[in-house]
Amino acid sequence: MAQEQQITLNDLQAYLQGEKLVFLSTVDAETNTPSVSAISWVKMYDENSIRFSISSNSRIVDNLKSNPRVTLALIGLESVYSVIGECNIIEEKMEGIAMRLAKIELKVENIFNSMFWGAKIVQEPLYEKTYDLEKAKKLDEEVYALLMK
Repeated sequence: MAQEQQITLNDLQAYLQGEKLVFLSTVDAETNTPSVSAISWVKMYDENSIRFSISSNSRIVDNLKSNPRVTLALIGLESVYSVIGECNIIEEKMEGIAMRLAKIELKVENIFNSMFWGAKIVQEPLYEKTYDLEKAKKLDEEVYALLMK
């Protein structure tokens, strides 16, 4: 049996430059059951970590305080990748932005190709903003800049 090639965060760098639909799996703090959330403010920070932002009042914040272990599911680069690691809430309310957003860093421990055998992704998931596009662009730029600080 062939040895599966080790996937690194650098292999996913092109995907992790923002504006992608990513699924975050946490453990619910109250029910202790799996919880999956769609997030989009996600950026590779360095070769070992990913940073993302969510609303400060999101249930995800409580989940991470209770159990920082997560999986990020990325659908792109012709496959599905599971990025496993532990999160640290860097800021519960990021400075420098009016919206109450948390800055979270995922220290990556392992990355697996999760795509079922014999297939590949031929189109990445797309989404469309449903609010003022100029405001959305400005907010995105601010959030991504703060994530990298």
